[in-house]
Amino acid sequence: MIESGVISLKDKTSKVALVYGQMNEPPGARARVALTGLTVAEYFRDQEGQDVLLFIDNIFRFTQAGSEVSALLGRIPSAVGYQPTLATDMGSMQERITTTKKGSITSVQAIYVPADDLTDPAPATTFAHLDATTVLSRAIAELGIYPAVDPLDSTSRIMDPNIIGAEHYKVARDVQKILQDYKSLQDIIAILGMDELSEDDKLTVARARKIQRFLSQPFQVAEVFTGHAGKLVPLEETIKGFKKILNGELDHLPEVAFYMVGPIEEVVQKAERLAESS
Repeated sequence: MIESGVISLKDKTSKVALVYGQMNEPPGARARVALTGLTVAEYFRDQEGQDVLLFIDNIFRFTQAGSEVSALLGRIPSAVGYQPTLATDMGSMQERITTTKKGSITSVQAIYVPADDLTDPAPATTFAHLDATTVLSRAIAELGIYPAVDPLDSTSRIMDPNIIGAEHYKVARDVQKILQDYKSLQDIIAILGMDELSEDDKLTVARARKIQRFLSQPFQVAEVFTGHAGKLVPLEETIKGFKKILNGELDHLPEVAFYMVGPIEEVVQKAERLAESS
């Protein structure tokens, strides 16, 4: 941050304020640090008239600290051992993240999910206040697909045809449907194998696997880790690519051609190179 100029140690031109609450500190301090950071953000919004980006890492620690404080106060715990005031505590903080006439606060929050259980009271209470959630899946990471985003568990309130357009909405829902159908077939595949599926189910599985790999993204910031050059793909190109997969226009291409590429044209080019080398 210092090298990029976001933080300046010489003058008052810094664009970031950092508030820490480390795990070796008392639970009372950790329970207040999120509120302290939010108060700083409110100052920049209300007094300076700025649009503020608030990062919280990790919001689960706020809940955890509240649970520890609750236990020290002798309160009877609620479900799974959390404090009885969990919903109130979370709501009193999250509802302060809002837009006013003077400015706005937009928050990006990392959420630890205990035992990968999305129904756990801590993450579930947090999800209720968020406009969008991006769920990272261990199962998808095990396939080598990055970013390991699960499109079935991830949500967004702007997933509405009146906001994103009818075509975008339909393609997104069709992608989710075919991935859900593939997920429901995985137990049958594991027990009986692909040969026992109907022709329609085999086609569903083939297209779903291509969609899974097309959802992988070569990020510029991850070039040194993946070995793939970063690509920036416009939204219209992304929609066009998924639409072609759903319509069966690319059924003849191998699924490996869809992995870590940019627009759909690169898929065709990669498939041609694979055919030449084989």
